[in-house]
Amino acid sequence: MLTITRKLEFDAGHRIPDHASQCRNLHGHRYTLLITLTGEVVETDGRPDSGMIMDFSDVKAIARTHLVDLWDHAFLVYRDDEVVRMFLEGLPNHKTVVLERVPTVENLARIAFDILLPLYADCFGRSLRLTGLTLYETPNCWAEVTA
Repeated sequence: MLTITRKLEFDAGHRIPDHASQCRNLHGHRYTLLITLTGEVVETDGRPDSGMIMDFSDVKAIARTHLVDLWDHAFLVYRDDEVVRMFLEGLPNHKTVVLERVPTVENLARIAFDILLPLYADCFGRSLRLTGLTLYETPNCWAEVTA
């Protein structure tokens, strides 16, 4: 099995409302996202993606359009964190993403995986598979989702 991985980075704020320590406060991270795809190498001469599972620029374009550009420089807030959500809604032109789950790195990785899974599977009429997604919250802390 051959896989490829593309790395992207974005900045976002969040808080864990019921956390017993510092993460209950508003704060932000420089997230690093690793997207791992499995598929067959294109073996057709003359194609721009010949010799590739998928062109890395296409992996990036899909992730940016459907995830990274939406979350980058946004505040990721849990829908039931009403005080913070109402505060953010009161800020004019503030970029806020309301999530169905508390924005822990584990939940963010699962949400990201669920968003991207069908997009790569149906890409360019090819049989590609999102087999892994890793989301680093810090250089020392991350969550991984595998198919």
